[in-house]
Amino acid sequence: MTSYTDKGPQPKGGKFLSFDHLTFWVGNAKQAASYYCTKLGFEPLAYRGLETGSRRVASHVIKQNQIIFVFQSAYEPDNEEMAKFLSRHGDGVRDVAFNVEDIDIIVKIAKERGAEIIKDIWEEGDEYGIVKFATIKTYGDTYHTLIDKSKYKGFFLPGFQKLSENLFEKSLPKVGLNFVDHVVGNQPDKQMEPVAKWYERCLQFHRFWSVDDTQLHTEYSALRSIVMTNWEETVKLPINEPAPGKKRSQIQEYVEYYGGAGVQHIALNTNDIIKAIKNLRTRGMEFLDVPDTYYDALRNRLRANGIKIEEDLNILQKLRILIDYDENGYLLQIFTKNMQDRPTLFIEVIQRHNHNGFGAGNFQALFEAIEMEQAKRGNL
Repeated sequence: MTSYTDKGPQPKGGKFLSFDHLTFWVGNAKQAASYYCTKLGFEPLAYRGLETGSRRVASHVIKQNQIIFVFQSAYEPDNEEMAKFLSRHGDGVRDVAFNVEDIDIIVKIAKERGAEIIKDIWEEGDEYGIVKFATIKTYGDTYHTLIDKSKYKGFFLPGFQKLSENLFEKSLPKVGLNFVDHVVGNQPDKQMEPVAKWYERCLQFHRFWSVDDTQLHTEYSALRSIVMTNWEETVKLPINEPAPGKKRSQIQEYVEYYGGAGVQHIALNTNDIIKAIKNLRTRGMEFLDVPDTYYDALRNRLRANGIKIEEDLNILQKLRILIDYDENGYLLQIFTKNMQDRPTLFIEVIQRHNHNGFGAGNFQALFEAIEMEQAKRGNL
């Protein structure tokens, strides 16, 4: 693993603050939003559709603490852009939106450095103020919308109608996922480096962490990963690619089923992973299984390294939560099974204890768990 201490030159103005929201293009937005509410503990936030004057696209917005997901579907049979996306990729993340300051400077520099601008700066407003937007193309058919809300006081964005609480969802146990920790983009082989360079050049991001296939491999498959981040390191985007192995790696499986590069998983941060996973399991969420041998080996390693974990290891083992650590601290993480039929998107739940890594120590166990699932699908 490599952690990068050199951030490179400070960006020439403009600032990325945080993830704002993720937009999914799906076959049925109403049902997808409901699934994420029931299974993952989100609550309905807002809606835009026929009743609010949106004639072509329905948008269902859900929220959990600082995490906002928007599910969109086409109304009309001739919406070719959405039809083409869904036919190729299945349900997937279309747009990873960032909350930014000084959007004009960010867009100007991105343009000068060769970024493809999908939609140049525009404004929308309502009684709560004005929001500035711009949309840029990144890897595959994925976009980044930059959102400047410095002059806006509304609950989400202009043009949306606020939804009331759903009493059924209120009756289910609270999960406590707090914010988007990172969003992972999978690339076809040999595309990771060009994509990482694109973030450096066009968005003035820098490398935060990386790992190569000598460190991340099983008997069958391997991957390489570079984590890109903004100057303040509040937005983290791991970029993965498959490395040659004896069999088809999970990254390769993703690329083949998704039809190219795209978002593979979204990591959601919690400050109480034990409670979160207990309640997610109660809600019927399914997670990757890890063999008990992982925990036997882990206990020995923790003892040998003198690492103290605050949580009860027996409970972590029962819930199948993974642990990665270094001399400064540790992280706890777990991965859901795929969120849809195509093996192209899953959710990670992560809790950090003074540890900024991405679970490299768990990749072996994780890969083996994923390979067991791949074998069941006949895709290993």
